[in-house]
Amino acid sequence: MTGLPETSASEEDLARANLYALLSRLLYRGADAALLASIAASGDAIGSEESAPLAQAWRDLARACAQADVAAVQQEFEEVFTGTGKARVTPYCSYYLAETGREKVLVRLREELEGLGLARVASVGEPEDHIAGLLEVMRHLVLANGGDIALHKQRAIFERYIERAYARFCDDLSACPEAGFYRFVARVLRSFLEVESQALKME
Repeated sequence: MTGLPETSASEEDLARANLYALLSRLLYRGADAALLASIAASGDAIGSEESAPLAQAWRDLARACAQADVAAVQQEFEEVFTGTGKARVTPYCSYYLAETGREKVLVRLREELEGLGLARVASVGEPEDHIAGLLEVMRHLVLANGGDIALHKQRAIFERYIERAYARFCDDLSACPEAGFYRFVARVLRSFLEVESQALKME
């Protein structure tokens, strides 16, 4: 996405934005050695009583990263999300939002992103409803200045395009026979977005 914000975000929002960015990266392409090492070294970087499931999921992911083989993780990504012919798990949120008329969902999303001053980078071939792209949009909105207005934008994108899709996506990823490492990613994603869902409703 283009249009990166200048920010005076709080520590909490910086942490949220960083986790959105990390999950986006993990779900956009296979993790490289540097990323795996960084997560493995993070230990208890995420954790609080309010987010206990997220903290445990993160620790489990960190251990999985420490034990992971880079080539195997990258091959797993290709098998799960790309595949030959049809992907084992689709990363496109419109698939989970509508049985039919998915193109209409994508058109509406593009219009909303245009209204936010965001556009897909020309070199990116994935449609805007890719889970990684939507997580990147949330990162942008979390870092954007604007108080209640920025929060309203976060809530709108989250509720319309992420909240009703992520649980099924995580279910599919967790149940995929080819997914090993990415089951840990699914647990972190689900736990984090559950926290986000509750927080955005309380604001």
